[in-house]
Amino acid sequence: MLVTGVAGFIGSHVARAALARGDSVIGVDNLNAYYDPALKHARLDRLQAERHFEFVEASVSDMEAMERLVTTHADIETVVHLAAQAGVAYSIENPIAYADSNVTGQVVMFEAARRLPRLRHVVYASSSSVYGLNEDVPFRETDRTDRPASLYAATKRAGELIAHSYAHVHGIASSGLRFFTVYGPWGRPDMAAWLFTSAILEGRPIPVFNNGLMERDFTYIDDIVAGVLGAIDRTPKPGENRIFNLGNNSPVPLLDFIATIERATGRKAEIRFEPMRRADVPATFADIALSAETLGFQPKTSIDEGIDRFVGWYRGYNAR
Repeated sequence: MLVTGVAGFIGSHVARAALARGDSVIGVDNLNAYYDPALKHARLDRLQAERHFEFVEASVSDMEAMERLVTTHADIETVVHLAAQAGVAYSIENPIAYADSNVTGQVVMFEAARRLPRLRHVVYASSSSVYGLNEDVPFRETDRTDRPASLYAATKRAGELIAHSYAHVHGIASSGLRFFTVYGPWGRPDMAAWLFTSAILEGRPIPVFNNGLMERDFTYIDDIVAGVLGAIDRTPKPGENRIFNLGNNSPVPLLDFIATIERATGRKAEIRFEPMRRADVPATFADIALSAETLGFQPKTSIDEGIDRFVGWYRGYNAR
């Protein structure tokens, strides 16, 4: 199994779960500095202690590097493509990074995948952000996705269309997974759980956009990993590109999310209300009927349990 973005939040968890069940994993990551590479190296250290793990440092948008990889490892049957330039806000500051990683990188990985003689399945990361300015909730896989609210969302939708074209032209079986606000231990420093926890523990104010009138379908990492493994194990027909929502199916108001972190940390947040950012959407909410039926996906982790685990990990990691 090839896992790209293996030093990232979701990628490292998926790789560990795959290794734990006996799979061999070749991991790819460019270890870029979008956030502190020390966290990526710490995730990677846990993986490199595993016997059946091999790491390749490279960018998924580097065609020569990916061609070398699939030539050297021609026995790969499953590609789990999770590498991406993440973050909605940063896509306003550095749009070229998103085009390179999320669009060029998607084409390169599918080009590399179609050179694998034993390829069965490409599983790739999409995002709830593709629903953009849709107002009808919960979001269903059949909803329109042609009104992105950010460049990040546009690049993730482009990735789905690229997968569709490779399914149609080259017969590649693929599954796109629309992740909904993933959080948990080893998470990213630019996401809400980390930002709010660090601000509360350090006594800094929390900027809360749209005056707090936001809801997110926060989904715990272990539930996401179960969904990814479910997709890996259920190979579609050749030439089929399936799309699935992976979310908690239970949106949480942002102020309730902050209150949950307050309880877990035993500290009170200082909140600074700010206007809505243009790249944001007010709510996300996943309809998971299709992923439940097809992938056996069923999130199990409550927001209280998930935040308790995250805060416990956060304190331990940052105390090192």
